[in-house]
Amino acid sequence: MGYGEKQIEELEATINSTPCDLVLVATPIDLRRLIDIEKPSDRVRYELEEISHPNLEEIIRERLG
Repeated sequence: MGYGEKQIEELEATINSTPCDLVLVATPIDLRRLIDIEKPSDRVRYELEEISHPNLEEIIRERLG
């Protein structure tokens, strides 16, 4: 799913008006390429390790089943 121009403008305004010390960008794309973040920012990545059941795959299969 993409962002529309208005959504991008609103996201930029929201981020820049939020009092914070650091903005963590954890989206599939680097939002810093789309918006001007006026605060220190860093891009982070993450991985999901499921350790309990039902896990996400099991829940989806059950619902689609």
